[in-house]
Amino acid sequence: MHQIDMHEAKLHLADCIDIALGGEEIVILQDDQPVLKLVRVSTSKAHRKAGSAKGLITMASDFEAPLEDFRAYMQ
Repeated sequence: MHQIDMHEAKLHLADCIDIALGGEEIVILQDDQPVLKLVRVSTSKAHRKAGSAKGLITMASDFEAPLEDFRAYMQ
């Protein structure tokens, strides 16, 4: 992580952008306090594809059958 004064960041903005595009974080200071962070925006992950889990999930044949533990509550 790089830290740079606000004035220096203004003078060397192109360099700061190049560093951030390379994956580094740039923290910009004002009066020795961090006020801004320049980071590369992460790219989105691959999009989900409908039906990609087909056949991976199965339901038990007795899925809708009453549970023995709840039989007393169902009367």
